[in-house]
Amino acid sequence: MNDGQVIQIEVSHCKNIYSKLFNLRENYSGSECGMDRFHTPALHILGIALSGLAALAVAIGIGRFAFTPQLPLMQADLGLSLSDGGWLAGANYLGYFAGAVLAGRKGMPAAMLMRCGLWAVVASTAAMAVSGPFAWWIAMRFVAGVASAGVLVGTATVILARLAMLGARRLDGLVFAGVGTGIALAGLVCHAGVLLGMGARALWLALAGLALVGTFIAHKVDVRSEAFRSGISMPAASAGQTSRGMHLLVLCYGLFGFGYILPATYLPSQARLLLDDPALFGWVWPLFGIAAALSTLSIAFLARWPRTYVWAGAQAVMAVGVSMPVIAPGLCGLAVAALCVGGTFMLITLLGLQEARQQAGPSAQRLLAAMTAAFAAGQLAGPIAANFLLEIGWPFSSALWLGSAALLASSASLIHFTYQKSFTRENP
Repeated sequence: MNDGQVIQIEVSHCKNIYSKLFNLRENYSGSECGMDRFHTPALHILGIALSGLAALAVAIGIGRFAFTPQLPLMQADLGLSLSDGGWLAGANYLGYFAGAVLAGRKGMPAAMLMRCGLWAVVASTAAMAVSGPFAWWIAMRFVAGVASAGVLVGTATVILARLAMLGARRLDGLVFAGVGTGIALAGLVCHAGVLLGMGARALWLALAGLALVGTFIAHKVDVRSEAFRSGISMPAASAGQTSRGMHLLVLCYGLFGFGYILPATYLPSQARLLLDDPALFGWVWPLFGIAAALSTLSIAFLARWPRTYVWAGAQAVMAVGVSMPVIAPGLCGLAVAALCVGGTFMLITLLGLQEARQQAGPSAQRLLAAMTAAFAAGQLAGPIAANFLLEIGWPFSSALWLGSAALLASSASLIHFTYQKSFTRENP
């Protein structure tokens, strides 16, 4: 055996050891991944995932959800009414929809969405501490919503593409654990601030400081590089199947947003009525975030089943959670509802966006944006539908049943389409 053959065998042996040590190898072809992953240190790959985690923690955990634990303090400290809180939440939902539509425009760089969105979250969070007319707060919550959607689409496009290129799709769950991490950290900051006697404005500045730290962490990875802009090429289905599959994903993701927003909007206020002690209630939101973070880390254990089936099953669990306050009124029912909803909503988000990347391939950014816009539209429609049912004299439980029905309809559609696609493949 000559020296060239010996060197070739040793290099191949080292590659196999590398793959086994870091468990990063999946079923990717050489043309898909090239040699990039063998030239990239494992710590750098982990750093890419952590930058995505930090980005989503800032954008969603703070930009989207920090208002939830802040609302009771703003009511007590600044005289904010429940109706005012609803307008601020609605402005954020509307901004999220607008940001998703903007992110789907042709030629919009995903890396720019991610970077600019993070700075916009920091600025709009700090601006909530500024005294001014109520319209100022409305504008800032709208800006935070726009930025959050941009960061979500940008991160899902850029970071997940890079991890896939490096053969590290198993780290997708770590990236999306950032949402639950951000929710938990924001909840802990607000809880600690209440116990220390801090005011709402001071806490908004503290949250802005937390967002700033996360933004610096997210910027550690250069997402402007050519590798990040190009993404990877993924095999696509036939044109008919792809078009139908994309439309179905958008519809099902919108139904998910409709069913999810009802408990996300009303369960905290219901829990607040049952838990008079602020020190006890203050732990509810951090625990919700921890459940969300842990759920996405389970994605590696669920990979043995078809992704759409897991998505459908998670929505069925969420449907049970949405209906629990009706089935078992009281603290126990709310606890089960929080566990079912908190433990599935980010898992469904991750599964949906992964499926979008699989369906759309190089055109994933536009599909990701369309799905995010559908989710935002569902979020806007949920409270409107609930208020309409209340106006015509129906009990609030009817809105929860409607949310459960939307989730189950989405699950049934996913299962039916996946079964049909499998049947067509086996019987051409």
